[in-house]
Amino acid sequence: MKFTCEKPLLLSAILTASRAAVTKSPIPLLEGLLIEAEHGNLRVTGYDLKTGIVTNVPAEVDIDGGIVLHARLFCEIIRKMPGQHVTIEVNSGYAAQISSEMSDFEILGSPTSDYPELPAVDEQDKIEISESTLKKMISQTNFAVSDNESRPIHTGALFETIDGELVIVAVDGYRLALRREPLENDNVSTLSFVVPGSALSEVERIISDGDGSVTITLGSKHIIFRIDETILISRRLEGDFLNYKNSLPQQANFKLSVEKDELIAAVERVSLIISDKLKSPVRCVFGDGLVKLHSVSALGKANDECIISGDGENLEIGFNDKYMLEALKAAPADDVLLELNSGVTPCIIKPADDSNNFLYMILPVRLKAYEG
Repeated sequence: MKFTCEKPLLLSAILTASRAAVTKSPIPLLEGLLIEAEHGNLRVTGYDLKTGIVTNVPAEVDIDGGIVLHARLFCEIIRKMPGQHVTIEVNSGYAAQISSEMSDFEILGSPTSDYPELPAVDEQDKIEISESTLKKMISQTNFAVSDNESRPIHTGALFETIDGELVIVAVDGYRLALRREPLENDNVSTLSFVVPGSALSEVERIISDGDGSVTITLGSKHIIFRIDETILISRRLEGDFLNYKNSLPQQANFKLSVEKDELIAAVERVSLIISDKLKSPVRCVFGDGLVKLHSVSALGKANDECIISGDGENLEIGFNDKYMLEALKAAPADDVLLELNSGVTPCIIKPADDSNNFLYMILPVRLKAYEG
């Protein structure tokens, strides 16, 4: 194999595919990248047996072929190369000579036949959505994906297509995040599947902020995200996802509107004396036109206030500061509506303008007398 490629394109492809390569594995090949050159195209693949990333870049290919190279070492060599073009030539002993201007490396690789094959996907249904929209939807829900392996289904996010819209839902037992946006192909059939949160994190990193589209292809056991010249293949999670519609309160005794950034700032201030070691809820008292916030820990006490629209009749409720802040920061609106019933029932965060493109639910923390 012999090819020449522009260094920025090659480095970008390596960095992208490396996200699916294993950092340290008892199977050394999983720490490598599959490099294949053919007909003016260079294909770089990373695969950890759960998620695979394949990306293509143009190259001047003199001799077709392939090799597996250690991902970290290969990446660092290309990153440090001085020129704008890199030439790689592989001999019959799988030694790869990497050269650019006055720099030259020779590293030992492995044959492509030893690299695990990516799963074949029986393409059943497709969804198309803009890159920028999907990127936002993932970032605004993936924080609520569970990391508790005792319920594997909730370590992923639920994707549903309903009436021409894509709905993404994530839950972790303490909170729920939901985002809804219209699809480009609104005639898609009704679908429901769960994508691992780790795979969605990689999709979010790969997606640009441009005007391109992402095609999501659904198979019986796997799913493919096609983003320009890159594809990500992931297994689907199987099991019974939470029936989130039945988990949402059907009515609210109190509906209070608040400027999101003002509430975020107030929660951040009273959270300064809270840490992972000094856990403490943020106590909120919703009055008429005002919410009073209070926290106490071994470091001291903090009090703050935030203006709201509406009367909570002095409803007192406690929240985990991290969960409240993550939901508020993810909410794509300047003003949000807080829906409350009691001090022991969930808080719902919705758009204040009655649109339905997002919903966050946070379970309260039971307050103790001494915390006041």
